[in-house]
Amino acid sequence: MCHPNVAAFLKAIAAAEGGGYDFKYGALKGRSNDRWRFTDTSTHPGPGIDGKSTAAGMYQITRPTWQHHGGKLGLDDFSPRTQDLIAVEILRSLGVMEPIKAGQIASVMPKVARTWAALPKGPGQGNHYPHQRYMKFDDFLSAYLSEGGQAV
Repeated sequence: MCHPNVAAFLKAIAAAEGGGYDFKYGALKGRSNDRWRFTDTSTHPGPGIDGKSTAAGMYQITRPTWQHHGGKLGLDDFSPRTQDLIAVEILRSLGVMEPIKAGQIASVMPKVARTWAALPKGPGQGNHYPHQRYMKFDDFLSAYLSEGGQAV
């Protein structure tokens, strides 16, 4: 998280996923008193608006992903720090940390788009989940660059 490209990449994922640290699936930015927000970060908050998807938090981490990666890292809450650490661990497990640090953003998109449905597979491409909305690559790259990331 300390590397500026990794930090910018995480912020761009969050922009694509539309999350906030306190968002369950279905929460909307700007909506006050949204019932799909949560305040208890002692554990994963569980299902959101559809009652099925457990995607939650800044990076829309599902309960099974939280259990797997959180358990591996010895994390037992769903605090903002935990969410950040799990997102970094996902990137590490996908083998994309070094390319991200090197600014090779387009090259990592096919892998990260399998994990985050709102990410494109690359320039001029859609996402892996056709029924899910996604951020176009140019918009993702722009978000990444605006957060201080560097691309080659």
